Amino acid sequence: MITIALADDDPLFTAGLAMILDAQEDLHVLWQAVDGADAIRQHRHTEPDVLLLDIQMPGTDGLTATQQLISEGTAARIIILTTFESDEYVLTAVEAGAAGFLLKNTPPDELIDAIRTVYHGDSVISPGPTRRLFSTFRSRPAPSIGLVSEQQVPADLTSRESEVLTLIARGLSNQEICDQLWLSMPTVKTHIGNLLAKTHSRDRVQLVLYALRNGIASAQ
Repeated sequence: MITIALADDDPLFTAGLAMILDAQEDLHVLWQAVDGADAIRQHRHTEPDVLLLDIQMPGTDGLTATQQLISEGTAARIIILTTFESDEYVLTAVEAGAAGFLLKNTPPDELIDAIRTVYHGDSVISPGPTRRLFSTFRSRPAPSIGLVSEQQVPADLTSRESEVLTLIARGLSNQEICDQLWLSMPTVKTHIGNLLAKTHSRDRVQLVLYALRNGIASAQ
């Protein structure tokens, strides 16, 4: 059973989302918080496997909560929920250790799949915020928390790995990469594993940041 916690200042949003998630046999919502401070308090009492945080909340926002929980050594995987209008801090949240970010209007079935994906150790990133991330990255210097400083493209990065990295940076899922490049799922996963090792990236989201820093991918 995958345990989940939700934090958003809109109680109707969290209540509706909790109903959808609890309807799944392998998902269970432990608690719902009204802001980041409430999420931190409840997390200290009952830690979930996956925590969904709205990035913009009054008082303690999702970014601050993410940084606090990561600093306290949480084992929970954090997914940031964002909108096109409010995701200017997503870059910092991801570099602080969030497992990914999704649009708040992500279809329920995609959100459910994302939770399962994150629980099993991968990361998620929506195409829309990816495009916004490109713009954000270009408009201001990015911090380098947890990333390789003065990054340089590895000499042994193959052309196929560069293709896969470009598609990851554009927000494509593993299956979409398979379909576009006519590759099998095991082959795509092998390429991603090689990319993580060669770029010293922690997860899929940091691969996106790596591509941004090195001009490997461009927003479409």
